[in-house]
Order: sequence, then C-alpha cells, then structure tokens
Amino acid sequence: MAKQSPELAATPDLETKSTPSRRKGKTTFEAILATTGELLAEVGFERLNTNLVCERAGITPPALYRYFPNKYALLAELARRLMDAQDEVFFAWLDRGDAAARTLDEAVGKGIELRTELVRVTRNQPGGMSILRAIRSVPALRQVRIESRDRVIARQTEVLRELFPRVDERQLQSAVRLSEEVGYGVIEMILEDPSLDEERVIAESAWMNALYYQHLSPR
Repeated sequence: MAKQSPELAATPDLETKSTPSRRKGKTTFEAILATTGELLAEVGFERLNTNLVCERAGITPPALYRYFPNKYALLAELARRLMDAQDEVFFAWLDRGDAAARTLDEAVGKGIELRTELVRVTRNQPGGMSILRAIRSVPALRQVRIESRDRVIARQTEVLRELFPRVDERQLQSAVRLSEEVGYGVIEMILEDPSLDEERVIAESAWMNALYYQHLSPR
C-alpha cells in the first residue's frame, strides 16, 4: 500500500519538529517561514506546497523537513506567531489599564489606539491577511485561532469583572465574547478590502464597542 503524502494526511501534523539553536539553523528556519508567508499571499493555500517553498527559499527539501513535516505545520507556525503578536498587543493594552475610561470619548480614543495597533501588527506579519484566510478556511488551523480567542477572553473577563462588579457573570462573558469576535472581524474586514476607509472603520468600531460597554448593566 502506497504511503500517504504528508500534504494529504486527513489529520495533518501541525507541530514544528525542532527549533534550531545555532545561528545558521535559525536563519534557515526564519527564511522558510518568511518565504511561506510570501508564497501564501501570492498563490493561495491550495497551490502552496513545500516544493515551492524550497525552490523560492533556495533550500533542499530535507532542510525544510528537518523543521516542518508538511505545509500545514508551516502555516500553523505562522498562525501562532500572528495570534501571539495580536495577543501581546491586547494584553499590553489591558496591562496599561486602557480598558477603564472616565469618559466615552476616552474609551473611544483608547479603542482606536488598540485597533490601529492590531491592524498594524497583523499587516506587518509575513502573509498576514493570507494567514487569516487560511485560519478561516482550513479546519486544521482553526484551533490556533480558538486558543488565542480563549486566552484573550479569559484575560479581558478578569479585568472587566472588576470594572463591572454588579454585572451577571454569564452576561459579562457573553459581552466579552461578542466584542472579541467583532474586533477580530474588523481586522479581517480592513485587511481584506483595501477600498475601505481604514481610519473610519476603526473609529466606528471603537464607538460601537465603547457604547456597548457603557450601557452594560445588570439585567
């Protein structure tokens, strides 16, 4: 019986096989990921394969397979890096106390700063928007997004629980989940449609979020 290609495996391995410790290995590792991001944006998920990555990066297949078992593992690593970069921005925002605001205008301003930085970080990641599309369309990669979402929701709920002590826990969790999903969708919308007025979309979404939390109250 013919051995199934790792590219076609029903449940692909998403884990990096090893992480290099030497400078040369790190350079190769990062070149592989950067090249994958570039190619993903150029040819899309379906046409992307490890041979294309090797050819563009100027390496041999064994050099790639030393670190990544298949293209899914490449994309999973890029997706984790993107989600981690977004999470770091959001957690820093929470740590500065920016979830708390004395006025509606202040809340909107802080929301605009957060969304602007999230868009910038996503855009600057290799293959940023293409990675978001892959996460959305490839079932094997969705868990990366789910893990990021759950981390963000847990941290934000912890912070907002102190700001809204009288709000029912289930209502608070629902509000946080809703605002997180909408915020993520705004980033996708901006990057997916260059014709949009980015500043306006960011400002409008910040207003929506600020007004929503302003009227959050016990029910």
